[in-house]
Amino acid sequence: MGQFRFDNVPLGNYTVTVEAEGFAPQVQTLALASGREARLHFPLTVTSSNETVQVSDTLQGVNPDSSTTTSIVSRQQIEASPGATQTNSMSMIGDYVPGAYMVHDQLHIRGGHQISWLLDGVPVPNTSIASNVGPQFDPKDIDNIEVQRGGYSAEYGDRTYGVFNVVTRSGFERNREAELVSSFGSFNDTNDQISFGDHTERFAYYGSLTGYRTDLGLETPVSQVINDQAAGLSGFGSVIFNKDPADQLRLITSVRGDHYQVPIDPAATPLLHDVENERDDFVNLTWLHTIGSGIVLTVSPFYHFNRAHYDGDSDDIIRSEYDRGSNYVGGLSTIGITRGQHNFHAGFQVFGERDNQFYSVATDPPGGPDGVSPSRTIPWANIEALFAEEQYKAASWLTFNGGLRLTHYGGPVNENAADPRVGAAVQIPHVGWVLRAFYGRYYQAPPLVTVTGAVLSSNPFLPLHGERDEQREFGLAIPFQGWTFDISNFRTGAHNFFDHDALGNSNVFFPLTLEHARIRGWEASVKSPNIGHANIHLAYSHQSAEWSGIVTGGLITGDSCDTLCFLDHDQRDTLSTGFNLGLPWKSSAAFDLNYGSGFLNGDGLTAPTHLPAHTTFDLALAKSFGERFTIRLTGLNLSNDHYMLDNSNTFGGTHFVNPREISAQLRYSFRY
Repeated sequence: MGQFRFDNVPLGNYTVTVEAEGFAPQVQTLALASGREARLHFPLTVTSSNETVQVSDTLQGVNPDSSTTTSIVSRQQIEASPGATQTNSMSMIGDYVPGAYMVHDQLHIRGGHQISWLLDGVPVPNTSIASNVGPQFDPKDIDNIEVQRGGYSAEYGDRTYGVFNVVTRSGFERNREAELVSSFGSFNDTNDQISFGDHTERFAYYGSLTGYRTDLGLETPVSQVINDQAAGLSGFGSVIFNKDPADQLRLITSVRGDHYQVPIDPAATPLLHDVENERDDFVNLTWLHTIGSGIVLTVSPFYHFNRAHYDGDSDDIIRSEYDRGSNYVGGLSTIGITRGQHNFHAGFQVFGERDNQFYSVATDPPGGPDGVSPSRTIPWANIEALFAEEQYKAASWLTFNGGLRLTHYGGPVNENAADPRVGAAVQIPHVGWVLRAFYGRYYQAPPLVTVTGAVLSSNPFLPLHGERDEQREFGLAIPFQGWTFDISNFRTGAHNFFDHDALGNSNVFFPLTLEHARIRGWEASVKSPNIGHANIHLAYSHQSAEWSGIVTGGLITGDSCDTLCFLDHDQRDTLSTGFNLGLPWKSSAAFDLNYGSGFLNGDGLTAPTHLPAHTTFDLALAKSFGERFTIRLTGLNLSNDHYMLDNSNTFGGTHFVNPREISAQLRYSFRY
């Protein structure tokens, strides 16, 4: 009957319906990942009735051409998961992505915390290491999120351990509709948002305003919750204009501010009353231009401002202050060409960074051994990267992926990197299983931190060089009767591995680099179809994160490891599993179980041990009243197991998991 092509389709889950007079309508579903060219075939059947033929997607959401290990989380999964829509929650990732977990208030994945955030493929650059605890996106504004854990294409290169490609709500899903979300729960927790959106055939907009407040902000150093308030306000906006079939403009912007008290141990000496204030603002503008069939040009200028201001109380015996504000200005331009068996992609990315940094440690009385004289630096840096990649479908069952990324970094140090990426995907005929393999190298630009050795006499600060990583992995994706099973094995070797440590007895944290790191493991995930009114998910990881050598740059603490020592966020086994269940009378339930075998106990340099294993249970119950009202009751850590999660050097050292939290949420939709 013919062929049809749709370019510039956002990633996510889609249902495609084909109807023609005299033939039975046919329906196929697919999960579309970034960089994938999905090809659907509809064999039409002549019919004299009004029957509809449901044709299941033979790939069941598996990409037969990719060598990238990927998980896609939908808005429906985010809304169903217990606690996942809370403003500061990362449950949408921890519940569905193998090897992802929160420890010392930082998201880690595959043994590292250097991750990239993108908006529809456009980066939100940030070279800082573990200086912010607030996430950049509110889960309620997300439509889909694609999480890549390894096997990255040449387009991605500035972060090794995870690439989070966020597709936000656009307004095309709404018709002059607004939504009010309000909640209240344990520890005086409130989390409120109003959002609105509308669209025409060519224009769409979406906006939201969000505010939250709680007495349980950061993870606590003891089992009691003391001095732990947090509050924040944010605004988000998206505008899309389709000028004509060949041109689309999209503007995405966000402003956000967060305030955190740093929780205390009442028995600690000295007793400190620190706070952390954060800001994060960005603007991304994207122009998509279809030059011809299968040829798409993208031009995306961007701006990002990020600030973290850590400050102590004026009455503290040791008052730590570190104030960093970072400005990023740059752009990304790409061109994609699809011709027959070839899918070619190339582009360049450039941005400049300007930081304004102030740090000091004051003692009472003045002149104590832990004091650091006030100092301010205003460093600059720039990054230019060129990349090209080709996906060649040699046969219906065999695809090769290859690319090269060239990077120049100019700042306190000057460095160049040439990073090849090669991979292959083999789809086994008849059964549809997909084998994938990948080898690649990455370069991560260093944090823009400059400190004079004279200021830090007890802990000298050496220039930071970029992290260079070598990764290999292989995996198998198995679609079976609507189920998707995925298994992968990976090994990452790092030189100048980025980490962080405290300055003396203060809460001022500076980055450092470790000479070598080795992170390896197995991962598995399971996703079920709807079984009646239920579906099941599982994400499991067995990994080790180790380092060796000396501290090569940044804050020189004198630590060294002659063999292999565990990193502070090493946890051997991590499991998240659960189900979503549809109930009668427009009701639903969701249950999650989270298990960890225990993080490293102490510094891991002598007779290393791990903390005890831990398990938590979460539950959410929802009831809709008509089309406008929904009430949701959520319980997190239902067993109230308030165990020690880790005892590493971040925001006060030891961290306990949050106690039981119960909350109620009201969601009201209306037209305007």
